[in-house]
Amino acid sequence: MKLPRPVLLAVVAVLALTAGLLTAHGWRQIQSPPAISGTLLPAPRPIPEFSLLTAAGQPFTNADLQGHWSVFFFGFTHCPDVCPMTLATLNQTARLLATDAPRFVFVTVDPMRDTPDVLGPYVHYFNPAFTGVTGNQAAIAALTQALGIAYTYTPGATPDEYTVDHSAALLLFNPRGELAAVFTPPHKAETLAHDLRALQAFYGS
Repeated sequence: MKLPRPVLLAVVAVLALTAGLLTAHGWRQIQSPPAISGTLLPAPRPIPEFSLLTAAGQPFTNADLQGHWSVFFFGFTHCPDVCPMTLATLNQTARLLATDAPRFVFVTVDPMRDTPDVLGPYVHYFNPAFTGVTGNQAAIAALTQALGIAYTYTPGATPDEYTVDHSAALLLFNPRGELAAVFTPPHKAETLAHDLRALQAFYGS
């Protein structure tokens, strides 16, 4: 049976509208998240409230994770190898992503030595846009424990020459400030840039 033209047009309009709604709102639920080199959490995880301090002397809290993607790396300025290598890799990643780069945050696990005036020049040597974060020892310990970042202090020849063994993982936070993915070493700039761009495209930047 041939439908009357007005009815046929109405059916076409409804189908077009339904397809548009599926594309706009439901497509990401049908698609699978992109495959990445890191571990994508099945559901982004909120993190406890924290209060730290940037190298510029400004408060750094959960509010600073809102509205953009962020990558955290935990280390210390006296680190002989892992930290400078990772920060150099993150600088390359930032350059590859250009305006699509997330906020890169270096959080010290050695707040006794990494005061803001020490941390700032160190982090900005690798990239002026990077954010160095320190704070009191208890606040950093609480944050690292909540995020599963392990570190231990190893005594040196003098009280000031101790070193810190720490996790070299990178933590990715979504624009709602939730932990979304974890990247374990070794880190490669090209791979990180590809993964970060894919996640931003899938979930929306």
